[in-house]
Amino acid sequence: MNKTKLKYLILLAIAMTIGYSFTTLNKITIKGSDTMVILSQKWAEVYMKKNPGTTIQVTGGGSGVGLAALINGSTDIANSSRPIKPAELEKIKAKYNKNGIEIACAKDGLSVFLNKGNSVSELTIQQIGDIFSGKITNWKQVGGADAKIQLYGRESSSGTFEFFKEHVVKTDFSRTCQTLPGTAAIVNAVKKDKYSIGYGGAAYAEGVKDCAVKKDAKTKGVLPTATTIKNKTYPISRYLYMYLKSKPTGETKAFVDWVLSPEGQSLIADVGYYPLK
Repeated sequence: MNKTKLKYLILLAIAMTIGYSFTTLNKITIKGSDTMVILSQKWAEVYMKKNPGTTIQVTGGGSGVGLAALINGSTDIANSSRPIKPAELEKIKAKYNKNGIEIACAKDGLSVFLNKGNSVSELTIQQIGDIFSGKITNWKQVGGADAKIQLYGRESSSGTFEFFKEHVVKTDFSRTCQTLPGTAAIVNAVKKDKYSIGYGGAAYAEGVKDCAVKKDAKTKGVLPTATTIKNKTYPISRYLYMYLKSKPTGETKAFVDWVLSPEGQSLIADVGYYPLK
């Protein structure tokens, strides 16, 4: 092998190594909440346009899946629509000897979806809980038609499932509740079934109607809007979170800082969620 060719191969190897390192250092992986996929993809799209040397990969699977990936080291950021559990924090501490970091990044109104043909348009928190637990099984029990209620909900790995169970159902879901992989699938099912009901992030409510939610029988029903989420008059609202194993550094820190900046927060309403302030 002549010296010119050898020199070329060495330079090529160096260039490939630099390119590989550059790509590795500027790749951010985000995994978890299906509710947050639309929002995170929007953030990633805009951020990558502003920072062409950075690649951000966003995938769903559910809050529990994302947090498990954070614990096993296969994602940089875990999206979650529920607060992290103490047991999950303990696993992070045990594996990395670091305290996990919680970053609230947006607010969400958890919608109760109804078919547009359903005469029922508002329900109390208690009624919604009784419907999904199986105590109420017919629409006539809540002022609607004499028809069996078909339930659609999220799988147990979903943060939305856990939040809805804890704050609305407050017991086990009915065995007749059909679980679907993602809020979009629930919306599609409710859209096709006149006597069905589902729940999920407000951003997905296309082709269905939001149920006005009442705190109790004496109060007025409230729809999830930017105003009612902000002033906390909508009864089913929550924060959306990003979790990291430790304080972010490098490009991950730059991205997180940008998400929390006025520019990043200004994009939230574009996809149906609500900024922190």
